[in-house]
Amino acid sequence: MDVKTAAAMRRLRIISIAEAISFLALLLLGSVLSRVSSINLVMPLGMIHGVLFILYLVFLADVWSKAKWTRGRVGLFFLLSVLPTGGFFGDRMIKKEEEAGVIATRARKEGVINA
Repeated sequence: MDVKTAAAMRRLRIISIAEAISFLALLLLGSVLSRVSSINLVMPLGMIHGVLFILYLVFLADVWSKAKWTRGRVGLFFLLSVLPTGGFFGDRMIKKEEEAGVIATRARKEGVINA
């Protein structure tokens, strides 16, 4: 895995967690607060969540082009971004792939495998 691909995957992991937290904590909390009190935070919190979701899609497209993911894999990550806790699962999947890439890179440098 080259440096640009690793950096793109790192950005996707970070935004994945931020987007999942914004969905669970901000958007759902704002929705509950608007129903049980006179505080209406749905609009500003929804905008924050929307910006994070758009950034997620941009970073997903970046990883798609750099890591050469299949359409099915990209579709899976899109589906995970729509589910409330999906971002956390996506983060784990990317972390495993990053670790495998680091191991393969080290093995190539040490001459254990040819690439």
